[in-house]
Amino acid sequence: MKQRILVAVVGIPALLAVLCIAPAWATALLLAALTVIAAHELLTAVCGPDKARWTVLPAVCGVLLLARAVWPGCAALKGLLLAAALTLPLSGVLTYGKPHALTFTDVCAMAAAGFAIPWAFSGLYGLRTLDNGYLLVLTPLVAAFCSDALALFTGMALGRHKLAPLVSPHKTVEGAAGGLVGGMAGMAVFCAVFRAMTHTALSYSLCIALGLLGAVLGELGDLSFSAVKRQYGIKDYGRLLPGHGGVLDRFDSVLFAAPVLCALLRALAA
Repeated sequence: MKQRILVAVVGIPALLAVLCIAPAWATALLLAALTVIAAHELLTAVCGPDKARWTVLPAVCGVLLLARAVWPGCAALKGLLLAAALTLPLSGVLTYGKPHALTFTDVCAMAAAGFAIPWAFSGLYGLRTLDNGYLLVLTPLVAAFCSDALALFTGMALGRHKLAPLVSPHKTVEGAAGGLVGGMAGMAVFCAVFRAMTHTALSYSLCIALGLLGAVLGELGDLSFSAVKRQYGIKDYGRLLPGHGGVLDRFDSVLFAAPVLCALLRALAA
């Protein structure tokens, strides 16, 4: 627990500095780094350590996908991304019948690591580029992390009924309900801070609704990535963050919340 708290004390201010204070390109660089690490974690979990060297292919796809989010009008990036995408099925064909050949499951894992995960992370960059994006970029993090925190404490205090025992034995229905309250409460506080800092009349009802949606998506993301861990018999995706696991362990809920909240807030800003 001490390690978990220490990492949070150091990591949260560092994350806020990059997302909220540094220029938007710093956010893109951070997301690219997280994408590469997440790709390695997912391939190691699903394909096994002996095939983790194939991380380079989904990592390149992920970085190019994020680059496309930064420079959407660049035709060269579109071509490079298409070429990189074709290497994924091609790698399965070229290794077929050989020792440590890539299976269909391996190629699908590479596709998820190279496209689904960076696309989800790109939602944070999309939020960062909105008006007042230095604060709006925090919405998926606030909803997901506040939901995680209150779900943990509510489950410890009141948890009686298992939510999905085969997927996550310690999660309870009571904890999940507490998580929904946590997401809404966190976004209500966020709304007050946002209004004070920007003098913008952001709606409390909108923020609470976003908090509820972010919490639901966050819990779904947590359970989804937990199901993968259970299937492949691992406790954590990585050890990058002592007490928290790897990038996928810490950002699993954010990956589901970020693209949806980004799409909604961009639509409202249009």
